[in-house]
Amino acid sequence: MTRRKQILLVSAALLIALGGYAVWKRQAAADPEKRYKTQELTKGDVTQTVSANGTLNPVTLVNVGTQVSGTVKKLHVDFNDQVKEGQILAELDDAIYSAQVRQSGASIASAQASLALTRATEARMKSLYEQEYISRQELDQAVQAREAAEAQLKLTRAQNDRDRANLGYSVIRSPVSGVVVDRAIDVGQTVAASFQTPTLFKIAQDLTQMQIYTTFAEADIGNIRVGQTVRFNVDAFPNRRFQGKVKQIRLNPTTQQNVVTYNVVVEVDNPEQILLPGMTAYVNIAVANKKGVLLVPNAALRFKPADAAKGEKDAAAKAPAERAEGGRPAGMGGMQGMGGDKRKRESGSGTVHVIADGELKPVKIGIGITDSRFTEMVEGEMKEGDRVVTGENLPAPDNAAASSSTFRMRLF
Repeated sequence: MTRRKQILLVSAALLIALGGYAVWKRQAAADPEKRYKTQELTKGDVTQTVSANGTLNPVTLVNVGTQVSGTVKKLHVDFNDQVKEGQILAELDDAIYSAQVRQSGASIASAQASLALTRATEARMKSLYEQEYISRQELDQAVQAREAAEAQLKLTRAQNDRDRANLGYSVIRSPVSGVVVDRAIDVGQTVAASFQTPTLFKIAQDLTQMQIYTTFAEADIGNIRVGQTVRFNVDAFPNRRFQGKVKQIRLNPTTQQNVVTYNVVVEVDNPEQILLPGMTAYVNIAVANKKGVLLVPNAALRFKPADAAKGEKDAAAKAPAERAEGGRPAGMGGMQGMGGDKRKRESGSGTVHVIADGELKPVKIGIGITDSRFTEMVEGEMKEGDRVVTGENLPAPDNAAASSSTFRMRLF
């Protein structure tokens, strides 16, 4: 047998095998029981949740700054150190402030001496005035000099108080008890307190109580209430779920690219202190719960037969051409003004497909709350145990024929 005959025999066998497979595939695809995947309707519980991402933060985070400028001379605390209220955190070089205190102290002594002189002068002037050796004007001038000396003494004392306060500010103390979560300075660094106070330390007052700052869209915010239970997880502990509750829904909205969101604050107990500031929290809030209801798989609500999907694709391709011609799609006459009402009527409803009498048939149902897997069925003729279509095992017969017709055998 020549090589050419062998190739022809092999090619013929392949064509027969492919033809038989195509016939079997067409027959199997024509049988809905084999073509489609189905799932029974069951009763159970369903919980609807809304989700968002947020950031963990201490309830009270104090930014410790400085009111005076200077060079950092000493550091007494570092990251993660526990501190008490009034404890020294750092010291600035106080040479200038000490000199200012001494200078204002000397000014006080000078003002006191001037005051003593003016008081003595006033006493003499009163005696001379009583003996009518001087005029009333000269006495008034002596009284005015004594009052000016008293005011000058008060001024120098106030300046001394200010200088002593600045000297005290050169020692940075903790305003609260807590833990140092950030230190922004080092020894030898110069800090300048001008229009804005520089932040030197950040102290979390209590890490056993934390808060999550998150945002929810306006479509979800109506279902959220203060006191609702919140469940969340963090990347640091992927297999552990934490719990909190809604503390506050802030009324100040944020709008970005026409999307309105609201800030929601969630309070969290952190007795083990394993939740750290800055962690990303993946928040879920249960907004509705139903028990013992008829459940429809979400895959059944999403399923669309191949013919329907093809029709929608053709309609979508045809719509731009109709708009360009100034016409409207067939069957839509007198319905343009009713679009909003129609969408409103269809809200809360869905379509599932069942196999009846060897054919695929759509069934309209009313739907309620949903989670990631199932949706509550609130009205319809279906009951527990009925099977609905969730997908396809095999392509449609036309598609199967088309795919088989694209095969070409090349003969050598």
